[in-house]
Amino acid sequence: MEPLPRGANFVRAKTLWEIGLHIAGNPATPYGGNRDMVITVGSGSGPRFRPWLRMASGSAILAEEVAAGGGVDLAFVNPSALLTQAYRGVGLFKKPLPLRIVASYPSWDRFIFTVHPRTGIRSLADIKTRRYPLRASVREDPTHSTLILIEQAFALHGFTLNDIESWGGRLVLCGGPSDVRRRLEPLARGEIDAVFDEGIKVWFAQALEAGLVPLELDEDEFAAMGKLGWRRVVLPKARFPRLAKEIDALDFSGWPIYCNASLPEETAYDVCAALAAREAEIPWEKGTDGSALHAVIETDTTPMDVPLHPGAERWHREHGRRQRNAERT
Repeated sequence: MEPLPRGANFVRAKTLWEIGLHIAGNPATPYGGNRDMVITVGSGSGPRFRPWLRMASGSAILAEEVAAGGGVDLAFVNPSALLTQAYRGVGLFKKPLPLRIVASYPSWDRFIFTVHPRTGIRSLADIKTRRYPLRASVREDPTHSTLILIEQAFALHGFTLNDIESWGGRLVLCGGPSDVRRRLEPLARGEIDAVFDEGIKVWFAQALEAGLVPLELDEDEFAAMGKLGWRRVVLPKARFPRLAKEIDALDFSGWPIYCNASLPEETAYDVCAALAAREAEIPWEKGTDGSALHAVIETDTTPMDVPLHPGAERWHREHGRRQRNAERT
């Protein structure tokens, strides 16, 4: 398929997409503001638009709307673990939701609690027992998935991020993980004691250079977080040569596109086919070998603790077989 389908209607659709992308991507818009988009496919040939398929980006709790069969049919979430919570009915969710993965955008990541040795903190439990006035760098978006993970981990020891402030500490809020002004520059100046975040490819090396070290969870902590959907994975020294040794961390990989289990099989199949048809137009994450086929296979960049939708399974069976046959010839 051509990058832009033929016809004036698709020129108009592409123009609307670019307008929406620009407005939603305004850097002055705060996190939690109008930064997300809903893409709706349907018919506008009558006096009212008749939606057929609605796809949205947004926070993890959109899973409630998808499960309820409301205004969103497909949603995109980061990371995979939060979809697992919705499927299991744990953590953020009070009951299991009837959700299925259609595809998962390949993305490799880890979440790390890093702290400077000058604090004397060597574990999560130490944060509470020592009540050190940490200057901790975290995300400013109150709905961000990293804050969910942090609070779930801290809850194992009976404290919260707000408690750090009550002990005289300070939460140094930042936008993205590589926020230069509010994270990387203060790190280099020694003004930050801890960073709790994902997106480690863009800040972790600088944190190590500034003297911070990652805290490794103990067995009970990994087990408790695992029940919530946070997988235990390796933080490889090969990626971060300044690491003293290879340790285990929490997985923050995978961006699943998910739906209600009742989504028609043919629709899920067509979504996978659309990803394949427009692979060249998708901004895949570098180093992940991103492809439509990769997006329906369990890998270290696409963890799947939620079942694939039957339509996605069928697409994978058919196209995975074709690729294997092509490789043999």
